[in-house]
Amino acid sequence: MPNYIYSCLNCKRRFEIFMTYSEYGARPVSCPHCHSDQVSRRIGRVRFARSEESRLESLADPGNLEGLEDDPKSLGRMMRQMSREMGEDLGPEFDEVVGRLEAGQSPEEIEKEVPDLGEPGGDGGGDGGGDGGGGLGGMDDDF
Repeated sequence: MPNYIYSCLNCKRRFEIFMTYSEYGARPVSCPHCHSDQVSRRIGRVRFARSEESRLESLADPGNLEGLEDDPKSLGRMMRQMSREMGEDLGPEFDEVVGRLEAGQSPEEIEKEVPDLGEPGGDGGGDGGGDGGGGLGGMDDDF
């Protein structure tokens, strides 16, 4: 059963009224603040469902990726949005990197300050077999 949002035309305040579907249009509405019956219905936020494919397609739009290499804050926001859209908890390393990006730190600076980021184990211990290419920007070339 919905809450309906109104604005009072006299005192200019907004308020919500709970009504059943059958009451809407039949029940008189007055402002709970000044008791005026001069009210106007407001439209609340509109939400619509999108498929996972549609959400991911919008994230992959090349227009969204322009200039990210020069703007760490935008890169961090985009990464956080992608994480939310995917519905995945990517762990504390991800949160740390994105937080640093959102603070304006460059990927190169992050990689220097946290050199073992992205390596197995994440604590620098790893398995002893890495070539140091983990990190943020590198990928192991052992395809």
